[in-house]
Amino acid sequence: MKTYLKVWFNSEGLPASEVTERLLSMGFRPLHGNYDYIYDWNKNASVDDAITMGDSVHETLHECNVIFKLETV
Repeated sequence: MKTYLKVWFNSEGLPASEVTERLLSMGFRPLHGNYDYIYDWNKNASVDDAITMGDSVHETLHECNVIFKLETV
């Protein structure tokens, strides 16, 4: 399974490079296309796994002044 992440940046928030550093530390990698980042689970993730990932992204991006969207398929 994979989790796709889209981030909307704000001129009052952290630069894209700093947000990317935080996401890279979680195992995400940048992606071209409809989404900005991807996380490859290398397994079938459960709904609970996806929710936990959402919580982790929320905590990692807290105070970055960005909006994000996750999609796990």
